Amino acid sequence: MSDILMPQMGESVAEGTIVRWIKKAGDRVDRDEPLFEISTDKVDAEIPSPSAGVLVEIRAKAGETVAVGSVVAVIDDARAEAAGRLNPEGSSGETSANPPVEPEEESAPAQTAVPGVAAPGSRPLAAAEGAPGGPRRKTSPLVRRIALEHGVDLSMVAGTGLGGRVTKGDILGFLEAGSSPGVSTEVVPMSVMRRKIAEHMVLSRRTSAHVHSVFEVDYTRVAKIRAARKEDYGRQGVTLTYMSFLMKAVVEALKAFPVMNASLDGENIVYRRNINLGIAVALDWGLIVPVIPRAEEKDVLALSRAMQDLASRARSKQLRPEDVHGGTFTITNPGAYGALFGTPIINQPQVAILDVGVIEKRVAVIDDAIAIRTRGYLSLGFDHRLIDGAVADRFLSHVRRTLENFDPDDV
Repeated sequence: MSDILMPQMGESVAEGTIVRWIKKAGDRVDRDEPLFEISTDKVDAEIPSPSAGVLVEIRAKAGETVAVGSVVAVIDDARAEAAGRLNPEGSSGETSANPPVEPEEESAPAQTAVPGVAAPGSRPLAAAEGAPGGPRRKTSPLVRRIALEHGVDLSMVAGTGLGGRVTKGDILGFLEAGSSPGVSTEVVPMSVMRRKIAEHMVLSRRTSAHVHSVFEVDYTRVAKIRAARKEDYGRQGVTLTYMSFLMKAVVEALKAFPVMNASLDGENIVYRRNINLGIAVALDWGLIVPVIPRAEEKDVLALSRAMQDLASRARSKQLRPEDVHGGTFTITNPGAYGALFGTPIINQPQVAILDVGVIEKRVAVIDDAIAIRTRGYLSLGFDHRLIDGAVADRFLSHVRRTLENFDPDDV
């Protein structure tokens, strides 16, 4: 037997939430095959099985938050070969010695009901177990809460769980189908990632004195260099984007203004020797900021390759804890969705964040003549506790000057 433990996903991470089980009890599992998915305040990731065998027990259900090092499942590695003979497709069935465990919340423990009196901490009887006098039905706390909020009589909901238990999916389907008169909303719990994003954003607003400055940049020269070198990069499996040039320009500016790469520790200023560049990546389920370490040592090709790799692994939930740790400056790119510019919130404990607006052809006045130029806005959010407006504007000016005079030999 092999115990499956909640892994340590970063130095400061003490717990993780199981988002879903990819395998069920009774399934055959190969070594390094994805077993379950977790979410922490650092990263979302699929956890591979440390050994081959049969998943005989799941001890932590989907939705549970578990301390690092806790046993979440057990694999019988001695039954791998037997499982292959009995169940070659790797799916559980009625002949399995261990029936599948539903990835739903634990049923509430049965309690002795006293007529007219609710048990301590329980929901009102009508919402939790159906109409007064109706049949008693076991449900999870989450299902009872949803029923109470929507005024749903659970005796009217068909249960598909074990023993006819009403699951979260059952009640949400009931509400979506319009079976509850007058209900036009859906209530679902926030994901772990969304909760952590909310906490971090509120914390950052409370911590830093946010100020923003906006510059317009002429990308015409960069656009020509990009068009000339795009195929060369493509042959090396790398996409040359405007972000490739932006990252290099930001790194050069951070070298010139190290305070932008610093952080505050009480009344002390912590200057970072390395530039660990965070690139915000939008996901279907939230936002994450993987980090390119030692960006000051990389050229445009290396920066582009690193960014492409991190973005790809972020979207496939293959990031490692070290991939999201230790960032010193962040770039976010809402311009990819057409935004002119934004006023982003600083990624703590950093002191600045750069927002990239949409890059497009615009009418401009060049030497008293009307011209078509490729232009876009850059917005810098900075912590006024440490950075003065003049320093922030000189930093942005440095970034703009580098982009508008980019050396083709650097690409």
